[in-house]
Amino acid sequence: MKRDCPYLPYDVSAVRHCCLLALLIISHLVTQAQTEFAHWNKAQLVLDNGIVHREIALRQDSGQYGTSLYRTTDTANGFFDAHSPDFSFTMNQQSYAGAGHWLLLAIERCHDSLQGAGATVQLQSADKKLQLFINYLLYPGLPVIRKSLRIQNLGQDTVALEAVNVEQLSLTKYFPNTYSWVFSDYGRRRSLGAYESNKQDALIILHNPSWQQGIVMGNEAPGVMKRTSVFWEAPEICIGLTGTQSHFPFRKWIAPGAVFTTPQVFTMLYSRQKDPSLISNTALPDFIRRHMGIRLSAFPDKPSFVYNTWRPFKSAINDTLIKALAIAAAKAGIKEFVIDDGWQDKLGDWGIDTKKFPHGLKPVFDHIKSLGMKAGLWVSIGTAAPDSKVYQQHPSWFVADKNGHPISLIIDDKDKYTACLGTGWYSYIKTVLQKLVNDYGLEYLKLDFSVVTSPYRFDHTESGCYAQGHSGHKDHSESLYTNYALMWQLFDELHKATPSLFIDCTFETMGGLQLIDYALLQHAEGDWLSNFYETDEAGDLRVRNMAWWRSPAMPATALVIGNLNMEDKGGEAHFMSLAGALPIMLGDPRRLSSLQQKTYARYAAWLQQMGQRYDVMSYRQDLAGFAEPAEGQWDGYQRINTQLRNGGMVAVFRQGATESKRFVTVNYLSPQASYNIINAGTGKAIGPAMSGAQLQAIGFPVTIEQRYGGAMFEIAKIP
Repeated sequence: MKRDCPYLPYDVSAVRHCCLLALLIISHLVTQAQTEFAHWNKAQLVLDNGIVHREIALRQDSGQYGTSLYRTTDTANGFFDAHSPDFSFTMNQQSYAGAGHWLLLAIERCHDSLQGAGATVQLQSADKKLQLFINYLLYPGLPVIRKSLRIQNLGQDTVALEAVNVEQLSLTKYFPNTYSWVFSDYGRRRSLGAYESNKQDALIILHNPSWQQGIVMGNEAPGVMKRTSVFWEAPEICIGLTGTQSHFPFRKWIAPGAVFTTPQVFTMLYSRQKDPSLISNTALPDFIRRHMGIRLSAFPDKPSFVYNTWRPFKSAINDTLIKALAIAAAKAGIKEFVIDDGWQDKLGDWGIDTKKFPHGLKPVFDHIKSLGMKAGLWVSIGTAAPDSKVYQQHPSWFVADKNGHPISLIIDDKDKYTACLGTGWYSYIKTVLQKLVNDYGLEYLKLDFSVVTSPYRFDHTESGCYAQGHSGHKDHSESLYTNYALMWQLFDELHKATPSLFIDCTFETMGGLQLIDYALLQHAEGDWLSNFYETDEAGDLRVRNMAWWRSPAMPATALVIGNLNMEDKGGEAHFMSLAGALPIMLGDPRRLSSLQQKTYARYAAWLQQMGQRYDVMSYRQDLAGFAEPAEGQWDGYQRINTQLRNGGMVAVFRQGATESKRFVTVNYLSPQASYNIINAGTGKAIGPAMSGAQLQAIGFPVTIEQRYGGAMFEIAKIP
């Protein structure tokens, strides 16, 4: 279906970007003035944008609130029961749900800044202890409803909010449970039957192949605090925050008169699809890119080729080494140069190690920038050494374990303690980070180490903060959510001061192996997902597998996948594999031959051109006919601009497969337009132009003679 107000593409030119952004804002305002997706009376609210239709009833006789109908506009209701509770939570262990008794106070129109329009329902509980605001947002041309709750404490005492299901919809009892597939783990892992999410489940898809219908369930809660369930203890779906029995239970203490706003969740419905791939490659990333408010969408000049010093040097760095690495990296086409661990005197104090950098860091960063590269730096946002000045002066700022002792939440390491953001540490580390950014003109921060939970600990009680007296949390359970929320606030304040700052929030900071989610994407641009060390085609496979695994649920350019070395024999294949995510490389660029330098520089320039022509760093889709990357197979990806359909890039790989030739088809182009297919290595068209329809139906042949190798192509629309 044609979209009401397509986004214009972002351009690398700052001036042009500002003009486009101004047009975009005007477009939003005009669209919001003309488009409303909600109407209501005293008994019913109807949400409809022409794609999805939802009816919500407040039954006057009982005061019960709930969804009575939810479907796509072109199909009959399939999944949902006529009586859904719509939400549930507890306050001071008292249960509240739509199935309870509520007084309807008001229904008002609501909007967000990204074309969302809908309604806010204002309810009061029968016991008059709370007021509830339920926010529903729909978006033009997309089958999505986004939802959040605001809960106000009307009582005289501080109360504990727990077990929040922002969305709770009843399903028909037999057919969905018996015949549907549950696609968990970023919508990539298929199972049958009841499912309760883990921290990796920012997105779950429920698909009934018999009906050719499905439900996409997105959870924007942070890290280990998210919970989504399907058929778990009841024939329903629940999306929200963790319950009281979770290893990491959500709790928020709400003072009298205060209001807590939950993270948003969303559902998307689809029909007449044999599998979820169409919606997961089109409507889902469209919504994320255009309407979710992720940082990358507003980022005018996305990174395209990053170098990081961590491997092989680790903390054994100095000014002479960094300057030499920078010269070699610039010759190889690197655009962003990040200094990792080893520059500081003490964890927590974040002064300069003057033995390694006798003249400080400014001459080093000036040198990096003089070579045409952006400057970046590694910092831990929540770690200090026991003998640091900040810990010695402010021990009360630090996390206490269940026995009241300081602890490192990342690993059992005696040279580190973890700080609690719900203390004076927040202002302290904000000042440190802002000073580093200002002093050195940094445009990239890699912010590392755990602040809530650890990827490497197996005792769930070794998480959060048990300290008494921290202003940011009343108890351990509340500290979990608080530290995520304060981390996002810190990122937002850094971005407000420096809008061009790319924040790489690592999976260690998020608190789970290779963990990335929508909460992070709304406050940071990237996530260092991995530490792969294979030097050959096995490393390439791991990179492509990780990129496939997390996309298209997560924007590919947010996927920072380390640690492949530049000087490896298969460096060209490394780059091709990484070009499906955010290309980042480590190693020692001084060891590159002149030919290797030129090869990297050529590919880096080519990828930058793809960004300028097609904004490829904003897109990535699965390549039709190529499944999850695996040994003995072919795999690939495409990064086609589905907004303008003017082209993009395609990459294919032979990973030990017996056949040396495959046909490659390309989706999401304009059917009647003509396109050239240009080999990235040679810069030449590989055959006659093809229409978008021909590329989708027939495709073009690719031959890779080596058992392990790859090829990249530009798909260029002919004016």
